[in-house]
Amino acid sequence: MNESGEMYLETILILSRKNPIVRSVDIAEYMNYSKASVSRAMGILKKEEFINIDANGYITLSKKGDNKAKNIFEKHTVLAQMLMSIGVDEQTATKDACKMEHVISDKSLDAIKTYLMIKLN
Repeated sequence: MNESGEMYLETILILSRKNPIVRSVDIAEYMNYSKASVSRAMGILKKEEFINIDANGYITLSKKGDNKAKNIFEKHTVLAQMLMSIGVDEQTATKDACKMEHVISDKSLDAIKTYLMIKLN
């Protein structure tokens, strides 16, 4: 999956935690993307079975999509925490983590989580 698809899944996860209903227009507004771009992406994610779209246009993550979105969100959270723990301000850490989350391996993330657990305890 490419970075764009991961960003959409993460956005759906975040929005679904705030609201019981997620629609394409909500995603477009949150990401500041055009409705046409979001519609195209939703078609791809649906075809790849990462999301479900019901008759009302409500979007939910499939089990596969939920697992992927949670993985990306965890990477984002851990990376932001790590950066802040070494003195990076929250805004910069969050912005940088958003870029890094798409390229870091699970092995490296696990090592960072272990390091942070030792450092924070």
